[in-house]
Amino acid sequence: MSTVSTAFEKAHAEDRAALVGYLPAGFPDKQTAIKAALAMVEAGADVIEVGLPYSDPLMDGPVIADAVYRALAGGVKIKDVFDTVAAVADAGAAALVMTYWNPVDKYGADAFARDLASAGGAGLITPDLTPEEAGPWLAASDRHHLDRVFLVAPSSPPARVEAITKLCRGFVYAVSLMGITGARDAVSGDAAGVVARIREHTTLPAAVGLGVSTAAQAREVAGFADGVIVGSAFVRRLAQAPGPDEAVTAVRALTADLAEGVRRPR
Repeated sequence: MSTVSTAFEKAHAEDRAALVGYLPAGFPDKQTAIKAALAMVEAGADVIEVGLPYSDPLMDGPVIADAVYRALAGGVKIKDVFDTVAAVADAGAAALVMTYWNPVDKYGADAFARDLASAGGAGLITPDLTPEEAGPWLAASDRHHLDRVFLVAPSSPPARVEAITKLCRGFVYAVSLMGITGARDAVSGDAAGVVARIREHTTLPAAVGLGVSTAAQAREVAGFADGVIVGSAFVRRLAQAPGPDEAVTAVRALTADLAEGVRRPR
């Protein structure tokens, strides 16, 4: 059983949704990103998504896109991503890499899987990788015993949902709305329906991402999903902080607030 599966099972046993937090490696710098990720673990995040900065982040809104640009301008490398993953894994938490496919393809799918597994990583979330093009990653992830998280969108028809969920391990990423990442004032009305459609095809946990930024929104999503994914809200805290120490403190505080939000009323 992977560390991701263990994290979701633990959350379920505690009658709450798992909290999945995203931060890009190397933002605002490598060490602050690592300290922020560890603060998230300490404050109650179950799974950490370590973002691999990429020059063409099609799914990401302005907050994450700007952070990724700044990380790349600061010289972040794939090794820095693996170092961040290793720090999270050493802290006892599940670490997934969130990445577009092109950097993995250029690195080599098997080599990437090997080095990710060596760092203690649990697998990949691949927002732009389709089932039809996933052959190299399916083989590499099988060979190195890694999870693979694909995305189901509100627009995905039943046959597509079935095809996607059959390939997933760890959990299924339920995209709450059509569009890019970013905080919203309310949870999309499509989110619960996407989760329900996923559950028609798999017993894997379904975690909702895009648009969740507050404890109240996390509580709403926890009412129908197995996991709550938060990204832009964390990145915004890092971007707005006057310095590294304040950035880590802000991320820790938001994590603690969200960790309370994902607890279901008894």
